[in-house]
Amino acid sequence: MSSRSAAATPTRVAVCCALLSAVVHLVIAPEHLAETLYIGILFIAGGVALLLTAGALALRNSVTAWWAGALVSGGMILGFALSRTIGLPGYHEQGWDHPYGVLSIIAEGVYLVSFFAWYGTRSAHAPSAPLRRKVPAGR
Repeated sequence: MSSRSAAATPTRVAVCCALLSAVVHLVIAPEHLAETLYIGILFIAGGVALLLTAGALALRNSVTAWWAGALVSGGMILGFALSRTIGLPGYHEQGWDHPYGVLSIIAEGVYLVSFFAWYGTRSAHAPSAPLRRKVPAGR
């Protein structure tokens, strides 16, 4: 496998995961809007953010898109966990909300794994500081 295709693999996985999570959140946003308005708005905002992330990753493999997707995915996982444990203001869920909860947690978790794989390869291939040529004393 060439280094170019190896580097593209985390990007492709991340695009698919961002799209899956976006679709899941946008599909169930209307019922959350009716139940707790701000949760529905967060679902729409997160879904749109992940659609934009997927587009930016697919078209430009943008560093900003990687970070935005990681923050949104991490935030969605955190929100899911909080809503089922201590609860959020005016909102407390029970269970995993099959199949949507399971799909979104898997997609967001795999996105984060892809992000760390991309970040690791990016850091490993970062250019080092240019070497300075020594100039002999007296010149």
